[in-house]
Amino acid sequence: MTRAGGNESCREAGLSAGAGLSYCMSRARIVTVWWLACLLWSAGWLFIKIGLSDLPPVTFVALRLTLAFIVLSPIVTWRDEWKLLRISDLPVIAVSGLLLLGVNFTLTFWGAQYLPSALASVLQATSPVFGFLIGISTGAERFSLARGLALPIGVAGVALVSSGQFAAGPLAGWGSAAVVGGAACAALAYAMVKRRAAHLPSPLMVAMQTLCAMIPMLLAAVIIDGYPLQHNWTAKAIGALLYLAIASSVVAFWLNYWLLKRVSATTVLSMALVQPLIAAVLGAVVLGERFGAAAAAGGAMILLSAAVILKRE
Repeated sequence: MTRAGGNESCREAGLSAGAGLSYCMSRARIVTVWWLACLLWSAGWLFIKIGLSDLPPVTFVALRLTLAFIVLSPIVTWRDEWKLLRISDLPVIAVSGLLLLGVNFTLTFWGAQYLPSALASVLQATSPVFGFLIGISTGAERFSLARGLALPIGVAGVALVSSGQFAAGPLAGWGSAAVVGGAACAALAYAMVKRRAAHLPSPLMVAMQTLCAMIPMLLAAVIIDGYPLQHNWTAKAIGALLYLAIASSVVAFWLNYWLLKRVSATTVLSMALVQPLIAAVLGAVVLGERFGAAAAAGGAMILLSAAVILKRE
């Protein structure tokens, strides 16, 4: 943007040149962080598929959270943020953490075993739709005719994708349902954090949510999958775990909560609209993944629905 163009935009917005420059820099920072987080999440779908080829899903989730907490703890300690935590914050952190990092990850990882990575990403793109429904019920979002019409389009897209997967096999069908269920849990968790805990620093929020999800997931992993060290620890499984624990669980969530303090939860969830395209490219290039015309059509309907719902943002 030129200097003159920037000043003109500032005058149109009723801002001085100095205030306008600060505003434009703030917007640019938000857009940059949004895209960085989106790219980290998008690549995560590829690493989920790679890791699941050697590790069972519950163990994969539990160890991802454990490693993330090991990285986050010294960061929060160094920043002296533990003292900012209040007793009244614990219920929303515990519930949202279990929903977002425990239930959502487990459902998504389990479902992703039976789906192409791009298709799993498309089904996760229903999270803005769930976020809108939650926002309407709580008064945080405004209803409009366009958004109302977008809802059945998204539902129809999910039905089309899921029916095709059930036709391909029961596990693929239930895998689709699991990923959609995970998306609903993620939307609910973000809405809770936005309303009740957005005042907390991002590292502290991520660390506490990770801890609240990590403990029950470790217990579940031992009960369901057995002792973690008995699994097939290949180099690619370790690499996938490291990426998901550090890049996705630490860096991406940190960026997400930084954004959540500045934009709506629906805007943060809108990353789900871009992730399927990036995930599809990575899945095709690295894993040779493809999916049929019906799944592609259903995915397009889901993305259209979410895009209309997010348009105001």
